[in-house]
Amino acid sequence: MSIETKSGNRSERTRGVALPAVRGLAVALIALPGAVLCFCLALVSIALVPIGVGIVTTPWVLTGVRAFADGRRLLAARWGGVRIPRAYRPLPADANPWARTFGMLRDPATWRDLLWLPVDMTAGFVTALLAFALALYPLEGFAIAAGLWRVLPEGYWYGFVRVTDQTSALYAAGLGAVLLAAAHRLTPLLLRAHFRLTGAVLGSGQGELAERVRVLTETRRDAVDTSAAELRRIERDLHDGAQARLVAMGMDLGTIEALLEKDPAKARELLAQTRASSAEALTELRELVRGIHPPVLAERGLGDAVRALALRLPVASEVNVDLPGRADAPVEAAAYFAVSEVLTNAVKHSGADRLWIDMHRAEGRLRVTVTDNGKGGAVIGAGSGLAGVERRLGTFDGVLAVSSPAGGPTMVTMEIPCA
Repeated sequence: MSIETKSGNRSERTRGVALPAVRGLAVALIALPGAVLCFCLALVSIALVPIGVGIVTTPWVLTGVRAFADGRRLLAARWGGVRIPRAYRPLPADANPWARTFGMLRDPATWRDLLWLPVDMTAGFVTALLAFALALYPLEGFAIAAGLWRVLPEGYWYGFVRVTDQTSALYAAGLGAVLLAAAHRLTPLLLRAHFRLTGAVLGSGQGELAERVRVLTETRRDAVDTSAAELRRIERDLHDGAQARLVAMGMDLGTIEALLEKDPAKARELLAQTRASSAEALTELRELVRGIHPPVLAERGLGDAVRALALRLPVASEVNVDLPGRADAPVEAAAYFAVSEVLTNAVKHSGADRLWIDMHRAEGRLRVTVTDNGKGGAVIGAGSGLAGVERRLGTFDGVLAVSSPAGGPTMVTMEIPCA
């Protein structure tokens, strides 16, 4: 075995312990304060519902709880390989605070979130922190053997080894080596156990088939409503735009025919206007077709279509695409229009002067992340258009997660299963 191979294997082993340990620490630092804050705010807000204050605050608080849970779902998929489905019932876009409050409180997924929060701040915190502590604790044994035992209190215990002199300190180092070998296997398992615990509580309490039927029923209804609205938009655009221009062109051509012999100059003037009207009608039809299914999407794929979309934005943008091959056409279309809607929202509402778009596919899922450096505060269902994006993705069993603290930045992550 060469020196380079040995060095590579050693670095892989170190990374195999260090990376899950650091991730465990990061999750622990998020889990305890985040879960405590969300749980306390939710309890107080729900308790204030009978006196009316909670009617206003509860939708915002529960939306924050859902965002916190969505963040853990993403970490579970990315760091633990655990998929936790998002099964919230959709709310009407024009729902008043009363309807939103009780609509969310009647959703079983809301109560699963609230049940998960105390679990996350206790057992979840411990399992995540253990992943870090198990990797860190062996280092103490090595430090003791290196001379730290001299400044420790007399009779200091490292594990089950009582450290009193250099010999016992070497025993501590041996125990540390055993623990480090165990950490190589146990640290990733502890982190995965944390995410499996999260999935067990956040996952649907109904039977998997019943939950699947409910989600499919809701997404089918959303797809039908969206298709009907899209057809009405196309009909309205045709009626008010290209159709009106074509009718006007027909009338102008009749007038030109009557003026050809009586007033050729006027006929030529009308003919020039008609030619301009035909060009405008053709432009409107092209824009309409581009809104239905952009030609660049069909010809060159999702990556180039999003790049072309970014070029038309009034703010600076950076697009990073890693898509081996092409997904199915419906998936590409859903992803394209979802990205288009998110970019439109960012340009209109965020006040950002720079956007980053990252697209890649791994493990049978297409993931798109749109980040802006704007003012933040974006929330799903708050009139920002993100609720429509969530419904569009839901038709394909996709998920939407939004991280948008006040002051920014805003990160919108979309995932769609794809072959």
